[in-house]
Amino acid sequence: QLSYESAVTGKKIAGSIKASAATKASASTAAVSTSAKAATATAVASSSTPALSTPIDGQALTVGLPDINDITSKLTLLAAQTKLTADETLASVATVIQTYETVIDEKFTANPLIGSMWEMAKESLGPLLPKLLHPDLPPSIAILIASYVTYSVLNTILSFGQEPPPTSPYPMNRYDAVSARRYFDGKLTVVLARAIRVTFLSGTFLVALASDYLAGKLQSNSDQRAEELSVLLTKLGPSFIKIGQSLSIRTDLLSPAYVRGLKSLQDQVPPFSTAEAREIIENELGAPIDDLFVKFPNEPIAAASLGQVYRATIRTTAEDGSSTEREVAVKVQRPNIMNQIALDMHLIREAAPFFKRTFNLNSDLVGTVDAWGVGFVDELDYIEEAVNAKTFMESISQTPLSGVVFSPPVLDELTTRKVLTTEWVVGERLDRSGKDDVSILCSIAMNTYLTMMLETGVLHCDPHPGNLLRTTDGKLCILDWGMVTKLESDLQLTLIEHMAHLTSADYEEIPKDLLLLGFIPESKADLIKDSGVVETLADIYGAWTSGGGAAAINVNKVVSQLQDLTAEKGNLFQIPPYFAYIAKSFSVLEGIGLSNDPKYSIINECLPYVSKRLLTDKSERTGGALSTFIFGPNKNSQDRIIDYDRVEQLVSGFGDYTTSASGELLGKNSTRAEIIEGVTEQCLDLLASEEETPLQSIFIEQLAKIITSSTRSAWSRLLRRSGVLPSGRTVLGTIVDPFGVFRTSPIVRSNELDERTVETTRNLIQLVVSSNGNAPILDVSSLSNAEIIEITSTIVRKVWEKRNGVVKTGNRLAMQLLQLTADRLERGEREILVIPTRTSRDSTSNNDGRIHEAKTEEAKVTSERLAGARKILQQIEK
Repeated sequence: QLSYESAVTGKKIAGSIKASAATKASASTAAVSTSAKAATATAVASSSTPALSTPIDGQALTVGLPDINDITSKLTLLAAQTKLTADETLASVATVIQTYETVIDEKFTANPLIGSMWEMAKESLGPLLPKLLHPDLPPSIAILIASYVTYSVLNTILSFGQEPPPTSPYPMNRYDAVSARRYFDGKLTVVLARAIRVTFLSGTFLVALASDYLAGKLQSNSDQRAEELSVLLTKLGPSFIKIGQSLSIRTDLLSPAYVRGLKSLQDQVPPFSTAEAREIIENELGAPIDDLFVKFPNEPIAAASLGQVYRATIRTTAEDGSSTEREVAVKVQRPNIMNQIALDMHLIREAAPFFKRTFNLNSDLVGTVDAWGVGFVDELDYIEEAVNAKTFMESISQTPLSGVVFSPPVLDELTTRKVLTTEWVVGERLDRSGKDDVSILCSIAMNTYLTMMLETGVLHCDPHPGNLLRTTDGKLCILDWGMVTKLESDLQLTLIEHMAHLTSADYEEIPKDLLLLGFIPESKADLIKDSGVVETLADIYGAWTSGGGAAAINVNKVVSQLQDLTAEKGNLFQIPPYFAYIAKSFSVLEGIGLSNDPKYSIINECLPYVSKRLLTDKSERTGGALSTFIFGPNKNSQDRIIDYDRVEQLVSGFGDYTTSASGELLGKNSTRAEIIEGVTEQCLDLLASEEETPLQSIFIEQLAKIITSSTRSAWSRLLRRSGVLPSGRTVLGTIVDPFGVFRTSPIVRSNELDERTVETTRNLIQLVVSSNGNAPILDVSSLSNAEIIEITSTIVRKVWEKRNGVVKTGNRLAMQLLQLTADRLERGEREILVIPTRTSRDSTSNNDGRIHEAKTEEAKVTSERLAGARKILQQIEK
């Protein structure tokens, strides 16, 4: 087919030149009339903007050169209209060919990337090719025709015996890089046209930017360049518009001028005609548009990169026969958008290996492009988008966030692959809202996206400000569910562990997390414990945690540190393909947060959800992350005691999540009795469950240590306060144990660990009775008698409902107390204290009336008390 097309084109051009030569030889037709020249000029002007139009399944892609077929058809029409003779028409075509050659030379020669190569090709091949094709053929035209014909012939020969190419880039309407390559291998002109267009337009902008830099005018020309960049991305199409939309809210990465310029891409993309939209709707839904909608506007309410939205009205009939009108949002997909995206993804994928080699990148760029392509193409299936929105509503309804966030309900009967109809939601964009609760809604958005990523497993990947609305009743509405990514449960747990380490500043664990998440290749696993890696990551994450986004990070320092690591260890870091959409989602969320608060910290904003997940998840791996969070580096020690600062951080985060999810900060105030009921239910659910959870296990362990340590400390204080007898024994000790049987027992002897445990207990009590160390959660003295009765009744009722869990928790606590006693006896027997005698060879006389430590062989013998304690434990276990 390509060979035939090239031959036809060649014959047209050669025939035109030949006729032109004959015309020149004839005296009677030597001059072309003024009207013919004017007609020719009009045809060239109307066809060349200048632009070469190369059709791709009915849609033209411009490359900056005129199309000879378009010009020829226009000349034929003009010849008929102006009654030109055949000779005059052929002479006019010859003029067009000369114009065409001039445009080619100007465009190609002026391009800094291909200008020199183009001149070399003309010098070497220019004299030869016209002789082979036609003596009067210009060199530029000859080179293009010869290249095209050669490629067509070779491609035809190489394709013998092979499966015919697909009729579309993605035959199954799903991203398929192999099919796309086979499809576009047969459309070289289309690929070259798009590549040249992207390169030329982008190169022009970059050259202007470089000239501003050299002239010191980056700042003064920033508004102009930002507007030019917005226009450029719009010209390049939906793939590039998506990139601009993501960057438009990164106030920490871009200057204010560029942020302003790119914001127009969020909801001011040029629309396509409503006539086309109506035709698509009628073809997809199989009925006239007036039969489907009561009102359908002439203009869209908003235009996006992939489609545009109309605010229409439908009539619904109730069960009683009454009818009502309601507003709906009708999203219509842009015509032929699939092929545009397929071509861009094909070009980017083909260029990925080149960029990887050129910049020595250690990431799977092809895999990242494929991951991006899957989501991009899936976004074009509006039925899949409807399913994603429904899945979100079903999953979020099982979480505490169900009352504060939602997606618009879908109308299935008015939805197809290219048309999506949902209920109209009245609201305003989150980043433009002047309400006081925007910060609260940003927090809700963060908790929602973390819930999607780490709990439900389906993450909305297009949270630009145009898709996040604040409704009139203060809820958060998430629009546009076409682009999502799905996460496996194992990856979710690894991300939870990583985020727990981030929020608790356990940076020594970060390199191991990055290895498990795929950010460090397995071949570099032996380097993850290197102090240089830990220090570099600690600096980066520490600055990031402090707030302010990327602007708060000392980029020069980070680059220097990474360069040093690369020089010493090689390329240590890589970007796993799955992370592309996660990074996009949370980058946008961070940008929205920074636009509202310059000191916004996305890591700190993750704390509420991480706290909630660590405290409520029952999986063993999450339990390990919880131990790391609250115990720190000593999590594997037998004498581990909870770190008060970490527990305070955890409790505070969980409280913030509970408050955010309940909508209390959005004006949904609760009575004090309802607050007490909610707190009681949460505590019982967390700590008195019938099935032992990681949190309950840690709680029982620490509670048992608190009980035993507090008892020993209280006993030691009572002994000291009772006074000391001349024998050195305390008065109370002599009364209770006249024979001194328990005087040296580790069960009653207090040590440094007990003192630390008691101190931690005091701090925890203070944390329980106060909120963040400031205001009390509930002033009991202000409660009325009726409230006290109601609260007491509520607590008793909740405890009774959880009675089985309370009993089992009590049994586990008793077992833990016995286990601690046995362990203490076993360890204490090896360090038993004996009363020194004057006849003992190993003793020393200090005459101070105190007991001194001495080690004897008898201390190694297991005592009857330890054996008795173990026997009791065995009986209980049976």
